[in-house]
Amino acid sequence: MKARQPQTLVGALVFSPRSGVFVTTTAPRVVSTRPRPVSPEPQGDYREIALTVRGAGLLERRHAHYWVRLIALPVIAAIGIAIFIIIGDTWWQLITAAVAGMLFTQAAFLGHDAAHRQIFTSARWNLWTSYIVADLFVGLSIGWWQTKHTAHHLYPNQVGQDPDIEMPVIAVTPAKVAETRSRPLRWLMQHQGALFFPLLMFEGISLHLSALHRVFSREPVPHRAVEITFLMIRLGGFVALVFWVLSPGVAVAFLAVQLAVFGVAMGASFAPNHKGMPVVPAGIRLDFLTRQVMMSRNVRGGRAIDILLGGLNYQVEHHLFPTMPRPNLRRAAPMIESYCRDRGIPYTSTGLFESYGIVIRYINRVGLSERDPFECPMLQQRASI
Repeated sequence: MKARQPQTLVGALVFSPRSGVFVTTTAPRVVSTRPRPVSPEPQGDYREIALTVRGAGLLERRHAHYWVRLIALPVIAAIGIAIFIIIGDTWWQLITAAVAGMLFTQAAFLGHDAAHRQIFTSARWNLWTSYIVADLFVGLSIGWWQTKHTAHHLYPNQVGQDPDIEMPVIAVTPAKVAETRSRPLRWLMQHQGALFFPLLMFEGISLHLSALHRVFSREPVPHRAVEITFLMIRLGGFVALVFWVLSPGVAVAFLAVQLAVFGVAMGASFAPNHKGMPVVPAGIRLDFLTRQVMMSRNVRGGRAIDILLGGLNYQVEHHLFPTMPRPNLRRAAPMIESYCRDRGIPYTSTGLFESYGIVIRYINRVGLSERDPFECPMLQQRASI
């Protein structure tokens, strides 16, 4: 009879909404204690940096910051609708459409913060705020987003786990290109570096369609009736308003510009975060701190970049502490960067245009089926363990 490998029970690392950090539970899981080859790895203790961050008060809610934005959102929406109606049927409304696309993006960032429980201490208040902001004001499904985004936060850039790297058009691994049988889709992937930003113009409509597909699917959806109602008011009402004020040709152009700007703004804020960072092969296990830091990229810049990217430019800090209020991320970044560098954990921070260059070069090489230029030696070592 084949001898069984020795096993031991260890605690599982799970996220605690109450404390705002990941903690070790007493719930056991079985892991093998079979000796493994020793390889040089970065060393860090998430609990240590979590205590430092909490001690600095960076997980405390910033109620005034968010109340100003929550009150401003319906006020700006009302003013925007009034201006739109007053301007009337003219091609100058295409400028209004571009502004609307940017404002919807900023509202989406606010919904993102609520869904991550950054705004209120009450989970219920955060949840309903996210429904109102994301579904009613932006036209995105929080139910769809939470399912997808939770998996991304747990396994960033891991093959078979992170839905953000399983995109229908953009390929982030050569294997994705190789397994694509559709000739038009394969051609797009082979030219995805050059077509990246043009393709983002379709991201807005893709997000809206994903929301509708989710709430009308047979999958279980919490508060389905609420989401359907909010989405119909937002999407149907917005289209009806546009065609009521504008002639058909101008209305179609208005919607096209608004969706294109919204898609590019959303995609350009998410693209620098993980694209071009190491892709983790399926089955490889990494400790939480190493996984989140090594697979994320920060974007340097001032307050303008913080606003433009909705705080997602502090991607490392956001992944380590998802409930940290957005205005605290800037303060947390220097201490987390120092902690990582002292322990040999690669902490990546680039300029905005530099990050876009990295992303485009990376997906261009992947599209041409070249070897992953960002494959990490440490991950290669782990793959053989």
